[in-house]
Amino acid sequence: MTANPVLWTLDERGVATVTLNRPEVNNAYDGALIAGVLAAMDDLGRKSNLRVVVLRGNGKHFQAGADLKWINGVRPQSAEANEAASRATFEAVQRLNTLPIPTIALVQGGCFGGGTGVIAACDVVIAADNALFSITEVRWGLTAAIIIPQLCDAISVRQVRRYALTGERFGAEDARRIGLVHEVVPLAELEAAGAKVVEQLLANGPEAMAETKRLALESSFGGMAVDDAAYKRLVHLHSVKRQSAEAAEGLASFAEKRAGRWSNQG
Repeated sequence: MTANPVLWTLDERGVATVTLNRPEVNNAYDGALIAGVLAAMDDLGRKSNLRVVVLRGNGKHFQAGADLKWINGVRPQSAEANEAASRATFEAVQRLNTLPIPTIALVQGGCFGGGTGVIAACDVVIAADNALFSITEVRWGLTAAIIIPQLCDAISVRQVRRYALTGERFGAEDARRIGLVHEVVPLAELEAAGAKVVEQLLANGPEAMAETKRLALESSFGGMAVDDAAYKRLVHLHSVKRQSAEAAEGLASFAEKRAGRWSNQG
C-alpha cells in the first residue's frame, strides 16, 4: 500500500498539482485518502502564491469511487461514526467545489461513484479518450446523496435522473455531451491539454476569477444555494443508507461477484 494517499506539489508559478495516490486500488477513496485531500486543501490554502490547482490520479485510473472494503469496515460501526465518515467525504468534495481559485481535473481510465462528484466540483475537466464513467452507488444499494448537488450543477437534474438511477457506464464522449467533462483528448495529450488551460488561467486576474467563481456558485444548486441544514440532511441520508439491509446485500453481491438479490429484500 502507498504511504501517502494524497500527494501535492506547488511550482514557482503558483500551480499546485494534487495527486490521488492509491494506484493499487485504482485510487478508491477511504478515510486516509479523504483526510489527505482535506490536509492538502489546508496546506495549499496557506500558500499566498496559489493560483491554480490541478487534480489527477496516479496510475491507470483517475478515481474508482469508494473503497468497498473501507465501506464494509465503517458499516458495523455506530451511527455517529458512519455520519462522520459521510461528513468528511462531503467536506472534501465541497472544499474542492468552493476553493476560491480555479481547479482542473485530468481524468484517465475509470472515474466512478464519488469520483464523478469530485470532477463535478472542479471548474475545468479534461478527459482522456479512454476515460469511463459511472455513478455507481445504486448498484451496491447505496446512494450518491452527498454528490447529487454537484452532479446536478454539472450535468443537470435530467441527466442525473438517468445516470444515477441506472448506474450505467458511459465513455468520454458521452461525458462531454452531458457536461460532465469539457474536453476529450487522446491519452498521450492529457497533460499537455491541462497545461494549456493552466496557461490561460494564469493570464487572468486572480481576484476577478475568484469573484466570478463565487458569483457562479451563488447561483448554483451545488454551491451556496444549498444551506447547511440541507447538506446536513444529505450527509445523514448518505450515512443511514450505508447501514441499511439493502446496502449489506449490495456490498455482498460485489464481493461475491454476483447480481444483487433485490427481489428477496423486504
